[in-house]
Amino acid sequence: MRSEVMKKGATLAVLGIAWMSMNVGANAAPTGPSRADQSVPDAALVKEIEEYRQRRVDGLLKPDGWTAIIGMHWLEPGRYSVGSAADSDFRLAIGPARIGVIEEKDGRALFTPEPGVPLLVNGAALTGPVELKRYAPGTPATAVAYDGGKGSISLIISGKRRALRVHHADAPTRVNFAGLDYWPIDPGWRIKGKFIPHSTVRTVPVLDVLGGLNDQANPGVVEFERDGRTFRLEVIGDSSRGLSLMFADRTNGKGGSYPSGRFLFTGLPDAKGEVVIDFNRTYTPPCAFTEFGTCLLPPPENRLDLAITAGEKTYSKASSYL
Repeated sequence: MRSEVMKKGATLAVLGIAWMSMNVGANAAPTGPSRADQSVPDAALVKEIEEYRQRRVDGLLKPDGWTAIIGMHWLEPGRYSVGSAADSDFRLAIGPARIGVIEEKDGRALFTPEPGVPLLVNGAALTGPVELKRYAPGTPATAVAYDGGKGSISLIISGKRRALRVHHADAPTRVNFAGLDYWPIDPGWRIKGKFIPHSTVRTVPVLDVLGGLNDQANPGVVEFERDGRTFRLEVIGDSSRGLSLMFADRTNGKGGSYPSGRFLFTGLPDAKGEVVIDFNRTYTPPCAFTEFGTCLLPPPENRLDLAITAGEKTYSKASSYL
């Protein structure tokens, strides 16, 4: 059942991306490449971006990072055995034949461990049933670890659906990680923008790679100028610690960046609403590294008629899922 849902979602997502690519800048006059010349970065900027890139790689390679995901299983009301055995309802790609049973009932997921199998829950020995709870700000998700802590299961919510996500340190996508590729660091892509809050609190529906719509906070818009033109990006998600931007641009696909778009996180705007948009920090969505991601796609308003030749290029071993 999961594979059917994933295939359907992938089809919808690919169609959406194709439409997105054809319509980038549909309401604007065509534009050529951004700037032929590239600014020379100073040592401080190079150090800052290189440190950022290392943190980014370290995060991807964490035992519970994006490259370590080995499975995702949708939760519907019922009881499900979990393990690597062929008769498991939720089969683990790596791990013991059976680690326990999950019961999904009334919006709660209760995990009961398999007797005799050593398990941990958030670092402590698991000796009885435990409710799996999703991550919330200030509260970690309930993570049940197995294989001496190398593997773990946890609860996620994608749109209105709940799922079990599985990580393992020996995931092929982690062990065989090929590294990231980037455009050269360019101070010309470090641009001062203006955050303009929306007059009312609102949410917008954002498509994900499974074809689902997710209501996301939309606190405002960021405006910036490039090559004498003004561009706008809607801010999507929580803005309490900075501005979350997701966009499509002329480099997506054959231009060198990931086909579905890229993400960028800025600092907080100052009292005047000014904010630095450093496109050298642009990064590829998680779905490039795992077929079990539930990535959001850039909203139509964030399709830019501009080739942003900065930040991460597409991952050389990008998942065939998207």
